[in-house]
Amino acid sequence: MNRSAADRIIVALDGMNPEQALGFAQAVPELLWVKVGLELFVAGGPVVVQQLRDQGKRVFLDLKFHDIPATMAGACRSAARLGAELITVHACAGSEALRAAQAAAAESAYAAGFQSPTLLAVTVLTSWDPARFASELAVAEPVASYVPRLAALAAASGIGGCVCSPLEVGALRSAHPEPFALVTPGIRPAGAALGDQQRVMTPAQAIAAGSSQLVIGRPITAAADPAAAFAACCGELA
Repeated sequence: MNRSAADRIIVALDGMNPEQALGFAQAVPELLWVKVGLELFVAGGPVVVQQLRDQGKRVFLDLKFHDIPATMAGACRSAARLGAELITVHACAGSEALRAAQAAAAESAYAAGFQSPTLLAVTVLTSWDPARFASELAVAEPVASYVPRLAALAAASGIGGCVCSPLEVGALRSAHPEPFALVTPGIRPAGAALGDQQRVMTPAQAIAAGSSQLVIGRPITAAADPAAAFAACCGELA
């Protein structure tokens, strides 16, 4: 898909309350996509999604649903009704739950007059260090093969894409060509601090590896001039 640079960047509104999130989105007029995560959604509720959409922003609702099939279906039905265009679910919920979530989201969006959202399966969170992942969760399979296993499960269940580390994008893109979406957090412009991310790339590296869209937070939101920081990231991609 031929996307503009701005269309490839999703800015994470993490750490903001609703007033701050709405003010930030308004202050960066070139911004197309925002990520609403658990912290902001719990603070602002569904109305914050509608308010961001009223500003013309497209919403990635990153609540990482993981539950029994009926509950995941209900959650995705409600999320799609809000107009969220990207919605995360945990791949490890299993195929039955993933299929139920996808069907419910598509049905609800159609009834509300929206295009069907893309569900994104979360594989392994980018905050996990591979050694700690193996020891704390007692998962013998290395992350390098565990992630493709979950991605394949998601794709076979009709899910439209995955959230994954940029370091895993190349292998996943080889196995799952476009239009399967690969959305990657753990993006840090050259010289930026890693923060709590362990498996990172620069924006240009991630796109070259096969990412569809990039999630960038503090390098833009904590910048002295967020609009300039956003423009710089777009410039790196262009």
